[in-house]
Amino acid sequence: MKKVVAIGELLIDFVPQQRGCALDEVVQFERVAGGAPANVATAVARLGGRAQMISQVGEDAFGTHILKTLHANGVNISTVFRTGQANTALAFVSLDKNGNREFSFYRNPSADLFLDEAQITPDIFADCAVLHFCSVDLVDAPVKQAHRKAIRLAKDAGVFLSFDPNVRLPLWDSPESCQAAIREFLPYADLVKLSDDEVEFCTGCKTEREAAELLFSRGCRLLLVTRGAGGAAVYTPNASAETKALPVTVADTTGAGDSFIGSFLYQLTRDGVTVETLADIPQEKLAYYLTFSSECSAYTVQHKGAVMPTETELRMKNG
Repeated sequence: MKKVVAIGELLIDFVPQQRGCALDEVVQFERVAGGAPANVATAVARLGGRAQMISQVGEDAFGTHILKTLHANGVNISTVFRTGQANTALAFVSLDKNGNREFSFYRNPSADLFLDEAQITPDIFADCAVLHFCSVDLVDAPVKQAHRKAIRLAKDAGVFLSFDPNVRLPLWDSPESCQAAIREFLPYADLVKLSDDEVEFCTGCKTEREAAELLFSRGCRLLLVTRGAGGAAVYTPNASAETKALPVTVADTTGAGDSFIGSFLYQLTRDGVTVETLADIPQEKLAYYLTFSSECSAYTVQHKGAVMPTETELRMKNG
């Protein structure tokens, strides 16, 4: 099986011990290694795939904790660098009664933003199937140029590009700057994953089908849309499928989307899907992939923090 390489932010999520209250009312937090690209890599590795992370952390205890956690979960950390220029990013989270989140970020700047394009080399993409990235590290910093170089080298190696914008507006100067960065990078993606509340912001289209057609016209081959409690859908130029969400008790939605896309990428790499065959996956197989990823996401939301399942844990939890 070829590997999934993820590039982007690494941070510590401080997850609240109480739910149903605002962030300024939370008095106890639990430290959890996080960052959407890292969650995706962890999801792939824990399901039995191969995953590698490209990022940077500070020369601090939080960076050490992240490296230990990724390694323990089977993620290749040979391209996670350390720097003394800034500390590892932190995010404090509160949860409402439904497990939805409010964030406060501490990264002005953070170590991941200083990832340099010189650190991105062609050998990273040897025996690689997918390069996955998000929008949090597409800000005006050296890491944006590192993304551009990674994308160029991945394309040269025949790797397909997976983009989950994972919109986090508090990290941007304005919604417009976030939107502009996302729309700049969308044309590079062969696979795009959006939540239902990101569709219009990212594409300008009011419906999923309109967004799919727009993205396909620009080179995308597969669109995934997660709808929270409403399930999920997948679109290619030749087929589409939908699935319902499993009825579970939600403890925390942190990492739910990462679990979904990570498990989806795991299935694609397991089955040897390439950029040439991505648009030709049969409807029945798309539906199967959706169901499995929905089960993974359901497992994640039943736990505090971005907890990714193994296949054994998934069978035990969801039957």
